[in-house]
Amino acid sequence: MSEQAHTPIPLKWVGPLRISGDVTDEISVPLATYETPLWPSVGRGARISSLIDGGIRAVVVDERMSRSVVFEADDAATALAAWRRLESSREELQSVISATSRFARLIDLHVQIVGDLLFLRFELTTGDASGHNMVTLAAERLMDHILSVEPGLRYGSISGNYCTDKKTSAVNGILGRGKNVVTEALIPRELVTKRLRTTAERMATLNTRKNLLGSLVAGSLRSANAHYANMLLAFYLATGQDAANIVEGSQGITRAEDRDGDLYFSCTLPHLIVGSVGNGKGLPQVEEALTRLGCREDRPAGENARRLAVLAAAAVWCGELSLMAAQTNPGELMRSHVVLERGSRPTP
Repeated sequence: MSEQAHTPIPLKWVGPLRISGDVTDEISVPLATYETPLWPSVGRGARISSLIDGGIRAVVVDERMSRSVVFEADDAATALAAWRRLESSREELQSVISATSRFARLIDLHVQIVGDLLFLRFELTTGDASGHNMVTLAAERLMDHILSVEPGLRYGSISGNYCTDKKTSAVNGILGRGKNVVTEALIPRELVTKRLRTTAERMATLNTRKNLLGSLVAGSLRSANAHYANMLLAFYLATGQDAANIVEGSQGITRAEDRDGDLYFSCTLPHLIVGSVGNGKGLPQVEEALTRLGCREDRPAGENARRLAVLAAAAVWCGELSLMAAQTNPGELMRSHVVLERGSRPTP
């Protein structure tokens, strides 16, 4: 085995961010990135949040983790009959799942039948874990059970891509995967003018032209934002998350609306996949970050992970607001990058 190299990614704590709603706090967040302008950019959004009554309002709309499996059936009619029987035996399926984890709970089933193939999407809550391994283990046991009671089915695959994991898709935005989090705030006109050097009207116009129409022209899939991936990757790396989940996590929708000169600004992240326990969490720097973020507290199962998701979404809101404001002003974006990447970095 080759020797493992340890090359830490530069990390800074940015903030504090003011948050209310499902999490109420004023707290800094860790961002690990090689893109040095990201820290002051998120920092500008954080300063805006600290000047607003209530700061960034955060709502966790939904949470679930999914794993899809695929069976080969004798024919389409057999697949449909099996699905109908499974729909009426959810308590039996939950008993199979409960034997794999005390935290896993079946909350929904979805099906697609393609010819003689039966695709089943199991959706579970998974406590404080992001849930990848938990739902895969549950799906494996469920497949064994289903094959034992449905003789017309045969094993296809433990993953049928109807999940969908680490790939762009419409299904995750429609059915949900991970945490569905909305962050929003109404920013007074004077803050928009003085701190962001723009107006609500210009922000709303840019959002329509860039994030909505531009994304439509590009063929983006359930995604209308400027750069969610930047903040998510930096937050994921700092907190021990599976970084590949930014693929679906970055599919989200930004809203900007002029309300009599004040700016309504929101970020909707329908599949934000994070966990406060599990793989990647044992490293000292990760443990330190999660503890400092208040995500290692003795709370009911799931609350630490929901808190972590809100903090990630709040960081996204800050960075998205700042970049969008910069892009309303000719030259500001490139000028900032040139100054910061030549070493003259303002403190976040």
